[in-house]
Amino acid sequence: MSKTSFDEPGTTALNAGQKSRVASRGKAVSGTRVTSAGNAVLGARVARGGKAVFGARLGILMLEARFPRIPGDMGNASTWPFPVLYKVVRGASPQRVVRERATGLLQAFLDAAKELVDLGADGVTTNCGFLSLYQDEIARHVGVPVATSSLMQAPFIQRTLPPGRRVGILTVSASTLTPEHLKSAGVSADTPVVGTDAGREFTRVIIGNELEMNVEAAEKDILEAGEDLVTRHPEVGAVLLECTNMVPYARSLREHLSLPVFDIYSFMSWFHSGLSPRDFGHPSSAPRPWRER
Repeated sequence: MSKTSFDEPGTTALNAGQKSRVASRGKAVSGTRVTSAGNAVLGARVARGGKAVFGARLGILMLEARFPRIPGDMGNASTWPFPVLYKVVRGASPQRVVRERATGLLQAFLDAAKELVDLGADGVTTNCGFLSLYQDEIARHVGVPVATSSLMQAPFIQRTLPPGRRVGILTVSASTLTPEHLKSAGVSADTPVVGTDAGREFTRVIIGNELEMNVEAAEKDILEAGEDLVTRHPEVGAVLLECTNMVPYARSLREHLSLPVFDIYSFMSWFHSGLSPRDFGHPSSAPRPWRER
């Protein structure tokens, strides 16, 4: 008879379902011993380190701004159903990034991204779609998955649409969203683009970094820009929001246009699901050491 017991110090007995799975495979799961009675026993519970901060796999590079960030905004931590890490990039004002192509800020973004990864981020994003210009450089520098811009969703969204339909883009500044921004995100240069530039509230507050915003007026700017997009381009079958600050209004826009609306929230929900896939439990999940990296 085996001397192995489920009461043995430093071991944990598998439950009936786990033993059943072990038996059906004809071998124990990794890290177990099997007694002569066919009982699998786990070794001592193990936790592994390698990070400064655990439990927050997504790192977000933030512009240096003080405008209101209501729930739904990428910079409002309550927006996310999972923990995130933030790093503000000093000197990266909305004006400088959106209207001045983030000129002179590359090294600051590289350093900030590296800091997020060193802290514990397993993937990095930014809170401005115009930072697609730095996609390749940041990804090369940090060595983890990087998604700098909501615009990167455009090719995938396009593939989901019926023949003859196109994805259209709403941006905070159509006047400065260049073909280079689109190309850096993998977006076709002829993709329809409309901005809230002509509105009364949204673009002015965000780019001007104002401390107060009339949310109703901001929403109206976005709805009107959406109407303009589908009026000028009736072939649009889905809308992509370039600006991460537009997310709180995505639901209203979807109902207003009766079209699918995608944004940085939809993108990061997908992105995070790859960084931390859901554990569905028994019978698919085997006992394993606790680790993130």
